[in-house]
Amino acid sequence: MPSEGSTPKAEQRPYIGGQAVIEGVMMRSPRSLSVVVRRRSGALTVQERAMPNSRTGVLSWPLLRGVVTLVEALRLGSQALRFSAEQYEADLEEEERNEKGGGPSGTSGIANTLRSALTLVTGGIVGLATSDLEPASPASGSSSGSSKSMTWLALIFALLLFVALPQAAAAGVGKLLGTEIDIRSPLFQALTGVFKLIIVVGYMLVIRRIAEIRRVFMYHGAEHKAIATYEAQEDLTVEAARGKPRLHPRCGTTFLVMVVFVSILVFSAIGPMLPKLPIGGIGENVLFFLLKLPFLPVIAAITYEIQRLTARYCLRGPLRLTLYPGFAVQGITTIEPDDAQLEVALASLRSTLWREQAQGDAADANVMQYRDFSHLMEQPAYGASGRAGPA
Repeated sequence: MPSEGSTPKAEQRPYIGGQAVIEGVMMRSPRSLSVVVRRRSGALTVQERAMPNSRTGVLSWPLLRGVVTLVEALRLGSQALRFSAEQYEADLEEEERNEKGGGPSGTSGIANTLRSALTLVTGGIVGLATSDLEPASPASGSSSGSSKSMTWLALIFALLLFVALPQAAAAGVGKLLGTEIDIRSPLFQALTGVFKLIIVVGYMLVIRRIAEIRRVFMYHGAEHKAIATYEAQEDLTVEAARGKPRLHPRCGTTFLVMVVFVSILVFSAIGPMLPKLPIGGIGENVLFFLLKLPFLPVIAAITYEIQRLTARYCLRGPLRLTLYPGFAVQGITTIEPDDAQLEVALASLRSTLWREQAQGDAADANVMQYRDFSHLMEQPAYGASGRAGPA
């Protein structure tokens, strides 16, 4: 393991991705994953585990890797959100018991509402928006039935909100203007894209007003700052992370924005190829929506490859303009974090780097608790990960 002052070459350092969760941050590297949650007592609960070796072969091919990465991001993010929700619920239940003098207590209604909102429907979308899309190996073990159900519910909700609703709105505008816009035309696709952007931005602005989601967005900012500190090869300290930008080109929010523009191009290309059927406006809209579904993985794959290229080659110079639409919406989904939230993000990053390096020398997956960030920093493994790269 490198010492505190060591600075490994950039090409040796593993890519790190992350996601904000409820009162915490999940970080992942090619061979490890860690979730750190701040408890209401101020303690840090750490869940960390190894992951299989990096994916190779067919699954690493361009385009296909984008779909695989997106599915893995949703699955791992759902698991991390569920873990953080369980810690949040446990704290609320303990407070409730204390208020009742130690008597029995059922699950808090507030916690149930939060968990339902975050992990059943909103959670999947918030998870993607606050996730950095980096290649990740499949998690060991299989997802639980509840985790799969939550992922499917989130996907269905997203399809209705971000695919069906914008198309219906575009068709409605045509009727209001007293003209029929051909559903197969580029004009209709452009109009649908405009409504997609309006709905994405509006949705983020609305949920940002929910206190718990607002804090998730603050942890999103902390996650970006921690990763920016790591990528700058600086010591993983609050002081170093505090001044880093909270916007990042690989962010899931940027991915969502880029999907809108890619979908306009893809559906404008395939639209004219579709036959015009005499089934009426509503029937034609429903049919076109169903025909879109098989192309969504293609759009995700293309968008993923474009995002990889822009994140690598468009950080400076005039091409940086291509990042501005995503950065603008990231201004909604990231909020300036406080130092306590930066501690959580840095703790998760240190834990992930330690597990990435330790591998065979490390114990199996663990859930550990530390009284605060300084206590975690006292641990030889985590405390020595200040500029850690691979051993």
